[in-house]
Amino acid sequence: MTTSRRKFIKISALGLGGVAASTGAINVLGANSYLDDLVKPKGTKEFKRTPTYCEVCFWKCAAWTYSNEEGEIKKIIGNDNDPHCYGRLCPRGTGGVGMYNDEDRLKTPLIRTTVNGEDTFRKASWEEALDLIASKFKDVKENYGPESVALIKHGSPGAHLEHLFKAFGSDTIAEPAYAQCRGPRETGFKSTFGSWVGSPEPTDIRDTKCLVLIGSHIGENMHNSQVQEMSDAIDNGATIITVDPRLSTAASKSEHWLAIKPATDIALMLSWMNVLIEEGLYDKEYVEKYGLGFNELKEHVQKFTPEWAYGITTIKPEEIRKTARVMAHAAPAVIIHPGRHVVWYGDDSQRARAMAILNGLLGSWGRRGGFYFKEKIAVPKFPHPAYPHPKWGWEEIGEKYPLAEMGITTEVLKAAIPSDDNKYPVKAMMIAGTNITKSIPDHKIIEEAIEALDFMVVIDTMPMDVTGYADVVLPECTYLERYDGIRSATNREPSIAVRVPAVAPKYDSKPVWWIAKQIGERLGLGEYFNYDDFKEVIEWQLNKMGSSLEEMEKIGVKNFPRKSGSMYMNENETYEFPSMSGKIEFYSQELKDLGFDPMPVYTPHPEAPQGFYRLNYGRAPMHTFSRTANNPNLNDLKDENNLWVNPKVARIIGLKTGQEVWLKNQDDVISNFSIKVRITERVRWDSVYMVHGFGHDNKKLSRAYGKGINDTKLISKVAVDPIMGGTGMRGNFVTILTENPHKNIEI
Repeated sequence: MTTSRRKFIKISALGLGGVAASTGAINVLGANSYLDDLVKPKGTKEFKRTPTYCEVCFWKCAAWTYSNEEGEIKKIIGNDNDPHCYGRLCPRGTGGVGMYNDEDRLKTPLIRTTVNGEDTFRKASWEEALDLIASKFKDVKENYGPESVALIKHGSPGAHLEHLFKAFGSDTIAEPAYAQCRGPRETGFKSTFGSWVGSPEPTDIRDTKCLVLIGSHIGENMHNSQVQEMSDAIDNGATIITVDPRLSTAASKSEHWLAIKPATDIALMLSWMNVLIEEGLYDKEYVEKYGLGFNELKEHVQKFTPEWAYGITTIKPEEIRKTARVMAHAAPAVIIHPGRHVVWYGDDSQRARAMAILNGLLGSWGRRGGFYFKEKIAVPKFPHPAYPHPKWGWEEIGEKYPLAEMGITTEVLKAAIPSDDNKYPVKAMMIAGTNITKSIPDHKIIEEAIEALDFMVVIDTMPMDVTGYADVVLPECTYLERYDGIRSATNREPSIAVRVPAVAPKYDSKPVWWIAKQIGERLGLGEYFNYDDFKEVIEWQLNKMGSSLEEMEKIGVKNFPRKSGSMYMNENETYEFPSMSGKIEFYSQELKDLGFDPMPVYTPHPEAPQGFYRLNYGRAPMHTFSRTANNPNLNDLKDENNLWVNPKVARIIGLKTGQEVWLKNQDDVISNFSIKVRITERVRWDSVYMVHGFGHDNKKLSRAYGKGINDTKLISKVAVDPIMGGTGMRGNFVTILTENPHKNIEI
């Protein structure tokens, strides 16, 4: 396939049909009923309880999987001892059993082939599929070097594949969780405090007196422990301030909803700084002790008055002053929440800097009710030879973004597009656990890159859209059917959790640790996979940590005492921040030396053309990105997205609630499918809103196909963050079409 012209093909019955399930189908309601809370029918034995941690989103809540003696998974409930969930799972977590039961799952390896001149897929054995992958990877290594084989990954399987790729000699690795999600906030906070925020975020919400959410939709993104702690904080009298052009779930629980004009957040935060400094409301002792560049900041924000910000943000000056005073009154038990999906307008690292600076002025970092000092426990590395040193990798591919600290997916994709000045050619690619057609913007780049590849492998549990571009499709089993790495994440106290298979893999699916090992052995890398079963790795690691798999199978989660000291600063000592200066850097010399603004500056962003509205998107509490749209349990809760439209706009266009419409963006990209209108005052007149993750093109996703609109397809204009390469995706505008633009055209 050296001159590939790979086109998208829909996985058909040829590829999926005729494979019987290894366990019986389970009634959708029965699989996750809240009513039969493990009531045991007469004449049956006890349910088997197996520990796991959730893979439906990446909060990784620990849970118990309950299965019956027939090998059917009946229920998943939270582990009471887990600090990620406190024993309570969100709808996604309890609905995880739907991933296991979904009859649309990938069932067998598939290989692209040609029948009567048409591309299609045929079933293949694992032996044939793995041999083909190893052969193609060897060819690329021989002709271009191992670095030219790239990995784009997400979720727990990524660790196994990253190990494979590094053993092979490739560090050409990237994931959407960085450049399409959290990257800018990590850059912004690190350039201020010297530390990434990380996941879970060390936000002390349970003890806060004031929580400020700027486009952070807690309650819709369902990051479990934060949702629970926010509920407790509200009950304890905490003030919630939400900045959002939409009345989100969080905004509806807030004392202050600031319905900001989109793309003006930095202006608001600069004016808050102005009020805090000009009125002497900032934490003077904290800033004097720990701050660097305060005088420069004071001079910088002097002109950014609330009156100045009003003309930009449409938020009244008295509201700006009032909310700034509320924060100061609560300080240091105040949190300007760093958010999660923060790739918006291209100046996102600087917007995160503004958030970090506000937290610094209010003295919240390292203080109760602000940000605690997180701690985790290291999991010992299973012995293997040193990795070979690649000639180039993600750092060289993304070299024009000086503060990038992980692979940038869009840059890796661009490296697959042939050009005379491409020093780092990507010729083969493996994509695992991420549907890049919905997670990465600018479909033109995606399609050009995929078309140019010599070879492409996709590993997934479902026939997601991206599988239609693959040369080989490998069916991964779900998290309920496999061992995985030990979960050790930062939190108030260190803890670990294990994932143990509750049942054997359905169909002919396999765990990724097995796939990685099999490919590795075919590539001559067997010494990097010195185990027969990944269970051996977990047992070795747990023994080194003073535990055992036998113990963890009984308790699921093990909590450890802190060893790094208090969660909060000792006010009688001087804390040294992990920044270059050891201080909170209100003025960043590093950014200045790199040619960037040392302090955040508001820059106006493009406005919508006449008749167009800014496209905003978010999440629903029962869905995670596009990966759960077909889940029988979760699809039953929400089977399509709808378009939030302000009543003023609806009157102009003549729309009614429930009416089907299509969208066209500023570059004449038209949605494949229609979406139903929801007329509501909860969204500004200059914007429309929809939930991300719908509008699937693959008919084998029987519940999700054709339901709603894929917002990512309409994101053809991308504002790239020059500091770290994040892809700003909120700068697109759409007009609403009331007539079907695809009449007589098959989508």
